This record gives sequence, C-alpha cells and structure tokens, in this order.
Amino acid sequence: MSVESNFPEFAQDAVNLASEKLGAVAVDCSDDFFADKQRLLSDAEPEFHKGRFDAHGQYMDGWESRRRRSGGFDWCVVQLAVPGIIAGFDINTAHFTGNYPPGASIQGASSIDRPTDDDWVELLGEVSLHGNSHHFFAALTHDQPIRWVRLNIYPDGGVARLKVYGQPVADEVKPGAELELSALKLGGKIVAYSDAHYGNPEVILTPGRGVNMGDGWETARRRVPGNEWIIVKLGVPGVIERIEVDTAHFKGNYPGGCSLQAAFMPNLGKDAIVTQAMFWDEVLAYEPLTADAIHPFQVGSDAPVTHVKLNTYPDGGISRLRIFGKAI
Repeated sequence: MSVESNFPEFAQDAVNLASEKLGAVAVDCSDDFFADKQRLLSDAEPEFHKGRFDAHGQYMDGWESRRRRSGGFDWCVVQLAVPGIIAGFDINTAHFTGNYPPGASIQGASSIDRPTDDDWVELLGEVSLHGNSHHFFAALTHDQPIRWVRLNIYPDGGVARLKVYGQPVADEVKPGAELELSALKLGGKIVAYSDAHYGNPEVILTPGRGVNMGDGWETARRRVPGNEWIIVKLGVPGVIERIEVDTAHFKGNYPGGCSLQAAFMPNLGKDAIVTQAMFWDEVLAYEPLTADAIHPFQVGSDAPVTHVKLNTYPDGGISRLRIFGKAI
C-alpha cells in the first residue's frame, strides 16, 4: 500500500514523534485483547500473516480491541519519544478490513507526568476512517510542546499504525554542552540524499545500533562514476569534535570509505543547500570503512556548523551516523 502519491506536505519535513525506535511507548489502553497496543508504534510497515493465529485469534500487526458490547469507546495513550509541536497524523488501518473503527479523534497533553482528564486538549476532532487505508490529518494549532497523545477510536476495532508528525522541541541546551548534535530526537533531520534504493535514510539518526541490514540507509549499486552522499541538518548547531559511522550488518555491501563536509547555513532552503554542499569545507578527509563495525573519527575543526554532508565511496549502506560536539 503505497502512500507516495498522497503523502502530505506537513509530514515531509517532520519527525514521527510516535516512533518506537525513537523511544515512544504505548503506556495504557482501554483494551488490547486481540493485538498489543505497542504494535501501534512499530516503525516497520504493517504485515498480514494469513493463517497465523494466537490464543486470541488471527494475529494482527497493530492495536486491536475486542468487540464492544456496551456504550463508550476505546482509547490508547502514547508517551511520545520527545516533546514537539505536532503538525499532523497518519492513522493507518492497513489489513484491518472488517474490524477497523469507523471513527477516531486524537487528544494531546504537555504535562511531564501522566496526564489527568483536565490536561488533555483536542488535536484532531472526530474523523471518519476506512479499512486498509492511510488517513492523513493536519493537527489543530497548539502553543505548548506535546508529550502525550491519546488516540480514541469509535467504538472499537483495530489500527495498524499511528504516526505523529511534528518538530521536536528539545529541553533547553546550554552553550558548550557536549551532545550528539545530529540526534533525531534533538531535531536532527535528513535534508537530501543522492539515492536510497534500500532502507529508510532517516533511521541513521536514531538511537541504538541497527537490528538488521534493512535498518539503515543503503543505495543501489553505482554503475557510473562518482559517489553517494547524504546531507543532515543538525538538531543543535555546534562545533563538531568526533563522528561515528556504523556499518552494522552491512558485510558485502558497505562503502569502501567516507568523508565529511560541513557548513554553517541556518537560513538556506533545501535546494540551495544541496547546491552549496558541493563546496562545503571538508572536516574529515577520506577514511576507509570496514564491514559490520563502528568507525569513530576525530574531527579537527573549531568552526560552528548547522549541516553536514556524508560522502560514501562509491556506494553501499550504513546503519548509523552520529555527530558529536559542543552546542553553540
């Protein structure tokens, strides 16, 4: 089920704050008899396993409540991986055909602790849902960063995935603090890349090591001269001190080497950044890479930067890229 043709603008420059990989947790729900609530936040595409049954029936890749025989509705509370200003949602009912909820709404809360009834504000009014479909909705305007969301479904049923798109709002960063400047949960994001035939480029900024070869950024085999590249906007501008390039699980398809360029360009748009990146200063000269390993490199630059461009030679896959340094 492709979403390329109707992928909304609000999601194209945002982070899924409800990503399990980033650390989002489904903390509570009214009922998840048929399918566990945490599956709602999985970063993997939903799958249907025909003929796979567990003690509660057909295994469903999502959150599913039992058939409601009384009034009311079902709900699931999610603690987001990082607070943020919410731009919109994707309520995905993939593979739920005779058991999807016909309606839903979403509330949010900014409280540090588990929200009380008075803490919730409306982020999405009641909307209609259909089976086996993506449903993209823009969020209502709000002032405070949201830490929690509650998905309400009317009256019951199953939802495969909930994505909450927004811009992370990190806790106040003190100048000079040593951080992983590129971390997705601090606002780091992928700006552009030369190719992403396999995998999802965004995952190279997520915590932890890759779980398999699909958990990383991998290009097609290059059949013409040149090299591949990816540009990252740092979540926190700073002075780079060291980087890590992790080729976890990439064994016959890791890049032969890499280099890193960087620049301070806080106000340029995407197209200008891609063009200017050809001329950025090199802060790490070519270094060889090996299979399935973490490669730490010291960077000897004292200039503050907002963006980096990782060049890989000539092609291949990396699992994670981490840029460490001092915030400015």
